[in-house]
Amino acid sequence: MNNEQYGGLVDKLSPPSPIWIDIIWAFFVGGAICTLGEALSNLFLYLNLPKLVAASYVSIILIFFAQLFTGMGLFEKLAKRAGAGCSVPITGFANAVVSPAIEYHTEGLVLGIGAKLFTIAGPVIVYGTAASVLAGIIYYIKELFF
Repeated sequence: MNNEQYGGLVDKLSPPSPIWIDIIWAFFVGGAICTLGEALSNLFLYLNLPKLVAASYVSIILIFFAQLFTGMGLFEKLAKRAGAGCSVPITGFANAVVSPAIEYHTEGLVLGIGAKLFTIAGPVIVYGTAASVLAGIIYYIKELFF
């Protein structure tokens, strides 16, 4: 079987992806998460918390619920339906950190949870930090000469 025949077989046997339904789910779930974040932020600001503290509380609450739902097995079900709608916000990052830790918890605290905790999220942290340092250097140079 050559590549062309294999591609035809895959196309024939693969179910069609309901792309428009997937897009709608991602839009509404992502929108609901962001709306919840904005509602919490407005609540904390209404309670006269400083803006930075309110933003921190919103992040903590969203991360907590993403971790809780991951532990309960609900996040995966939602992610199958909503895709990037729940994976792109901070909730997706929390899920990426917690999932490997849950999967490898039987191997112990050090070799299981400790070693696997940042398997997926580690590169995001490393390259995010590197990108922020690079952006800071560029900003510093720009301020010096322009």
